[in-house]
Amino acid sequence: MAFIPIYILVLAFTIVVDYFAGILIEKSAGAKRKWFLRMSIVANISILSFFKYFNFFNDNISFLLKLFHFTNPVSNLSGFALPIGLSFHTFQAMSYTIEVYHGNQKAERKFGIYALYVMFYPQLVAGPIERPQNMIHQFYEPKKFEYNRVVAGLKIILWGFFKKLVIADRLSIYVNAVFNNPSHHSGKTFFIATFFFWLQIYCDFSGYSDIAIGTAKVMGYNLMENFHRPMFGGSITNFWNRWHLSLYSWFRDYVFTPLAKTARRNRTKLLAYVVIVFLLSGLWHGANWTYVMWGGFTGLSIVAERIYRDKVKPQKYISRLWMKILGTIITFFITGTAGMFFRANSVKDIFHISKSIITMKPGALFKGSPPINFYYYLLVALTLLSVEFCQEYLPQVKLLNSKHLVLRYTGYVLILMIILMIGVFNGSQFIYFQF
Repeated sequence: MAFIPIYILVLAFTIVVDYFAGILIEKSAGAKRKWFLRMSIVANISILSFFKYFNFFNDNISFLLKLFHFTNPVSNLSGFALPIGLSFHTFQAMSYTIEVYHGNQKAERKFGIYALYVMFYPQLVAGPIERPQNMIHQFYEPKKFEYNRVVAGLKIILWGFFKKLVIADRLSIYVNAVFNNPSHHSGKTFFIATFFFWLQIYCDFSGYSDIAIGTAKVMGYNLMENFHRPMFGGSITNFWNRWHLSLYSWFRDYVFTPLAKTARRNRTKLLAYVVIVFLLSGLWHGANWTYVMWGGFTGLSIVAERIYRDKVKPQKYISRLWMKILGTIITFFITGTAGMFFRANSVKDIFHISKSIITMKPGALFKGSPPINFYYYLLVALTLLSVEFCQEYLPQVKLLNSKHLVLRYTGYVLILMIILMIGVFNGSQFIYFQF
């Protein structure tokens, strides 16, 4: 509404349709229940498709028709901006009707409570994508001030701002300079920018998730964890079991699982469905072939890993520790490469950047001495890796959660000082707002 006030009607339409759909599904039996569910899903997907995918598909139809010397009579839509967070609250609304259909959630009779479930402000525009079983009952529970809970929420918010302002927005300076001018950079520059973007998008999105989760916790609400130190998963599969948990659990439960039931333990079909799910995930992120390529590359990398582990069985030859170390390194490179597909501005740029990295296109990283910003890039990247390494493997090492008052407040002041000294306060909005 801050940009286009009438867009509140998009949200209102979704809420009204799914509110009544939930009640009708619960009251109905047999084929009628499925019909009302389909009505709800079609309404949600139609809104999403109109704003997000119409021009994308229309452009591709025009391209195909042009190959056969035909003209597409349908013109692109103009004057329609994508409502912020449309994909997120659309998927959250669909979660509700699907869960009511499966009998896991009772239809909500209070319209205001259901509207609050869809519009809960901390996670409305970029998740986590919540399930009704976790959220709706919390809106009925009385809330009171609890000091420890409020402090815990503020700590999560503080770390979220650190990730966003100090790491993500600082790295974005270098990443944007490289990816927005691909013809001017060398293979080494692209290589570094690709992995800086991996850290940027992780800190940008997980930083937002931390702020959302912390904000809700301060008010007495518990949101699901959205990131669980994915870089230390030890494999590509485990990486995606820890990254954007709310979205990938959504695709797993509502897309992959129903498809898997039809496969009847046919492994080839199951692996094909993995690729299909990630292609859909790529399309969810944006109406651009770069996102579709990202989804395909990611799905194929998971399939390749599973086939390799089943056929070669590397655990027979190396220890579990080395499996974890090598798996972490390989995962970092594979997911970092996938990030290049995600960040590139066009398919043409993807091929140019890939060729530059493979051939190590000559050129210097910097003209003259490295800028001071580059040392900040390295510093903040190492800080993030060190903190998450301790959280994963050395949970006894604590700073913000230390029992010692002096150490704890030293941590607060230290992080605040770093944010104020190194943080970028004129940076971009959160990346996932555009989805």
